[in-house]
Amino acid sequence: MRAETQNIVTEIEKSLELLAQRLDWETAEFRLEEFNARVEDPGLWDDPEAAQKLMRERQMLVDAIDTYKGIKQDLADNMELIELGEMEEDEEVVTDAEDALKALKDKAAEKELEALLDGEADGNDTFLEINAGAGGTESCDWASMLARMYVRWAEKKGYKVELQSESAGEEAGIKSAAYKISGPNAYGWLKSESGVHRLVRISPYDSAAKRHTSFCSVWVYPVVDDNIDIEVNPADIRIDTYRSSGAGGQHVNTTDSAVRITHHPTGIVVTSSEKSQHQNRDIAMKALKSRLYQLELDRRNAAINEAHENKGDAGWGNQIRSYVLQPYQMVKDLRTGHETSDTKGVLDGDLDGFMAATLAMNVSGKSRADAQAE
Repeated sequence: MRAETQNIVTEIEKSLELLAQRLDWETAEFRLEEFNARVEDPGLWDDPEAAQKLMRERQMLVDAIDTYKGIKQDLADNMELIELGEMEEDEEVVTDAEDALKALKDKAAEKELEALLDGEADGNDTFLEINAGAGGTESCDWASMLARMYVRWAEKKGYKVELQSESAGEEAGIKSAAYKISGPNAYGWLKSESGVHRLVRISPYDSAAKRHTSFCSVWVYPVVDDNIDIEVNPADIRIDTYRSSGAGGQHVNTTDSAVRITHHPTGIVVTSSEKSQHQNRDIAMKALKSRLYQLELDRRNAAINEAHENKGDAGWGNQIRSYVLQPYQMVKDLRTGHETSDTKGVLDGDLDGFMAATLAMNVSGKSRADAQAE
């Protein structure tokens, strides 16, 4: 077996080892038998919420077991094919098996990272808010570019994307937008995107073609489950209705049905601008509870809490990632050091590398640069 192929096999085996640890492989199938016995209980659905939770937990365990077994079997099958191809001097068989192992390494690495998404709310759906910062029209245009980037990323993941509210820019782009993104581990993946994003480019709105710097803030918080009780004191909130100012067209509201809820103790403001005022109240209240829940999660994590308290304005000194389109092409995360020159790919939603680097750093406590320095 070639040295390069052996290194790939070693990487897959490392991923399998971590998956087995996170799964607690020695007891996994025993735990699945317990789940199956509880599922067959005739009284299971007497408590629908508890039953749904049980079914979700069982399915997660089934998926994890199937993933581990599948990767392990694919590894064994392809190693056997390489051995057979080398014995029969069939280079085509060897090459095909090596290509399959390369793909398997990427899959195993992705599943390894997903196994690290075991935070309290990582598996939940998520809300994502984008707000234009310093830079006027430039920042509004940058906000619309970010919105497109995240929608593209979510669609590639197979997630459901719902626009909750949107405020159009005066000349171009958007001042703000809020989305609900639904799918497995949506919050776990997107939570690393919270912070200020900085764009450097030649402005399409500047007749002198000068280079401009724009900022936008992105904030992510989990959709709370129905069984998570978040109390909101009616005396602590103000509910306003207003006319939506979306991007235009037939979906713009012509009545004051959009809803804005302000939570006085925290200063949190949430909005929703669907057609029904009743629906908007419900959506905005759920968003508020999710934001309050996020604050509670932040308090349990000192690093996250510090970042939240010091997030400041969307401007210099607060950015987590820079997107440079001029005078060179580079997207760089300032927390992990992860970077790429494929700016088009990133703006088209290729964000997994950045999210994975941040997730790995949060688990290990080290950035990639720190790890390489050791």
